[in-house]
Formats: sequence, C-alpha cells, structure tokens
Amino acid sequence: MQPQGQAQPQPQPQPQPQSQVQACTTPTDPAGFPAWLENFKKDAVARGIGTQGMAALEGVVYDPKVIGLDRAQRKTFSQTFEEFSGRMVNAYRIKRGKQVIKKYQAVFDKAEAEYGVQAPIIASLWALETDFGANVGKFESIRSLATLSFDCRRGDKFRPELIAALTIVDKGDVPLHEMRGAWAGEIGQVQFMPTSYLKHAVDFDGDGHKDLVKSQADVIGSVAKFLSGRWQRGAGWNPGEPNFDALKAWNGSELYRKTVALLAAKIAE
Repeated sequence: MQPQGQAQPQPQPQPQPQSQVQACTTPTDPAGFPAWLENFKKDAVARGIGTQGMAALEGVVYDPKVIGLDRAQRKTFSQTFEEFSGRMVNAYRIKRGKQVIKKYQAVFDKAEAEYGVQAPIIASLWALETDFGANVGKFESIRSLATLSFDCRRGDKFRPELIAALTIVDKGDVPLHEMRGAWAGEIGQVQFMPTSYLKHAVDFDGDGHKDLVKSQADVIGSVAKFLSGRWQRGAGWNPGEPNFDALKAWNGSELYRKTVALLAAKIAE
C-alpha cells in the first residue's frame, strides 16, 4: 500500500513495449544487476534523492529469493469467504483489536474526528496486515525493490517504488536499518508500498516523522487518511453499506473486504 510533505512529482519511467513484457518468461540475468544499479543511481540523483537516500543503495545486491517468490505468485484469494474469513477472523484478533482500541482510544477518536474513519475498521486492517505490528516481514526493503526494479517482469511498477523508498530514508522518516518488510517492498505495520507511504503517511504523534514502523499513532492516523478519500463519515462498512465500496481503495478483492468488514464488526461488538 505517498507524501503529506511529499516529494515533488517525478517523471515516470517509460513503459516497456508489450512484446517485451510478454517475452519476460524468465528472470533477467543477475550478472547485469551491478551495471543496472549504477545507472539507476544516476537516475535517482537526477530525481532529487540526497546523500542519505543514496547511501541506502551502497552494497545492495540482487536477491534471488525475491525473484523466486515473485515468479511463484498465485491468485491470492482463491478460497471461499467461509474458508478465508474462518482463518483470518479469529479470537486473538478480535480480542486484541478491542484492547488496542481501548489503549489508544484518544488517538482513534482524533483519527475519526479528522478523517471520519471508525476505530474498528482501522483495527481490523491493522490486524489483518501484520497482527498489530507483530509480523511486518524481514526482507530488506531497498534490496527487494532494487531486485524487482531490475527484473524484466514488473520493473516499471517497482522503479517508482524504489525511488519512493529512497525518499523515505532521505527524509529521515524511517532509518535504513528499519526498512524491512514483506518480499515485495511493503513497509511498516500496515504494509504500505513506498508510494502509498509518501502519499498517505501522517505524523499523528507530532514528533516530526511519519513512522509506520514504530509509531502506533502514525499507523492509526495514516490508515484513516488512506481511506478518507471515499469514506462517508458515520456510514456503515458492511456489504451493501456505503463504506464497503470505499474499502476498494485498500484492496480490490471482495473476499478481502468482506473479511475486513466482518472482523471490524466483531471488534466493535
């Protein structure tokens, strides 16, 4: 899952010809990665990445495990709603969601007042993404994004994400050693992609940084801001209610949205 205090809009890389995308049936030869990285560094400097951000690229090497995971992807939501929600909506997440709302009630209240998004929905997404920060992933984000940017399959998708990740480091919002997450470059307790991080992350605790790795307040405020564009204040989120469709901004899968809504309803009880 892009800046309050954002970087200036950057020109987007030109898309690969369709024939090239179709021809990308095997990973790009990793022997070419060092030369590609040197060229990318020049582009990053041209796009305004400063010394701190550029330092994050030093020593970065190709990660074959990331490419293996990317190539092995299958359709994510192939289960029935009963199967998927039965696994994802569990007693631990319901109980923990209630506890988190109680612990950070003032922050949730501030988020709802500012963005209109109710606490149970924020808690539900937080639970489903990382179990409230317990499972954020261990992949080095810059390495993963550089590897995916180099590969022919989805390089055009991931090069802007790599620039965004370097921007986050350059701004000092997240130190390089904390830039770890899932294999595809998602960052923090609610798994924002770097471009989404720059667009939607907010400094909700007022410490001068938008930190979705360590700051629970920033997490709560940022989820609320992410959803706020289409969210109807005070309206319901269950299927058939106005805010069920608003959840498409987070994930387009109806199965996932129904699961988010169910967990939120259980947390709200």
